[in-house]
Amino acid sequence: MIELHSYDTTTEALNDLKNRGYSIDFNIAFNKLICREEVHMLEPGEFEITEFYRFEGDSNPADEEVLYAIESRDGHIKGVLTATFGTYADAVSEDLLKHLTMHIR
Repeated sequence: MIELHSYDTTTEALNDLKNRGYSIDFNIAFNKLICREEVHMLEPGEFEITEFYRFEGDSNPADEEVLYAIESRDGHIKGVLTATFGTYADAVSEDLLKHLTMHIR
């Protein structure tokens, strides 16, 4: 059975996910997920989104942020990726996210 989580803020979600082992902060570069130290790089076929949470902007509900909990297919790498949608959305990031698949265990 999958445990569903509910969070009021992005910070609350990030803290809980980190406590549950999602410790790497991913960014998108060159159509891959990378961490700041560039120790880990994952192609779209090498990871799964295990959870995701949407948060609306305080001043404008159209400004939306999505937090993804990401795990490598082998289960050894777990991290998070935040993506902003709305006015400040990054088209490259959005394009990559369209290619990602949602997988619930």
